[in-house]
Amino acid sequence: MRIMFVGDSMTIGGAGEHTWRYRMWQHLNREFGGPYRIVGPRTGLHDPYSGAADSQAYADPDFPERARCHLAGWGEGWLHMAPLIRETVAEHRADLLLVSLGLIDLGFYTDAEQTAANVRAFVAEAREANSRIRMVLLPVIPNIRAESDPPFAEQCRRFNELLAKTVADLDSPTSPLLLASRPEGYDTQRDTYDGTHPNASGEHRLAAAYADAMYQAWDLGGPYEPR
Repeated sequence: MRIMFVGDSMTIGGAGEHTWRYRMWQHLNREFGGPYRIVGPRTGLHDPYSGAADSQAYADPDFPERARCHLAGWGEGWLHMAPLIRETVAEHRADLLLVSLGLIDLGFYTDAEQTAANVRAFVAEAREANSRIRMVLLPVIPNIRAESDPPFAEQCRRFNELLAKTVADLDSPTSPLLLASRPEGYDTQRDTYDGTHPNASGEHRLAAAYADAMYQAWDLGGPYEPR
């Protein structure tokens, strides 16, 4: 199985972080029970000094380069990934997409309805490259802005409602879509370092959301156990 992480700043991570991708790689090594490969066109972390995604300063230097692959970017959302996904899936022969997008769209680019339309475009483009591709989509986790900005909080709520409908509408036996649950107990005060981006406990909770969804729905891997 060829797995690709697709996401925004919460997925690419910044210099000096482990990232939830690293936590997921550890989980797959323990629980997947079959051959797999992490694929994607990028490997870097976001460097806050240069503003580029060119840092390889992962918190664990033993995180192998072959497992660092992803399609994630600081400030990128469904709007940006939908035009890229067909070519990327085809080039890297991805079988499974683990997707965390939407917060940046709602915060800066598109409203809930437009963002949901971009989700549908993303799914269609990915299937053009691989008609049997699987996808696990994570709902938007409102960040600290939502606590003081009621209209933004409402956009997050509305998008998650539309995302659930989109997954239900587009799911198919040949190309399953799975909506992961919001990470259990996720708290912006405890699980982020700035109200948005995950710290170590947040990374574990994000990885667990995907791992547990795949295990419960598809019997892939096992329950997530942080180590």
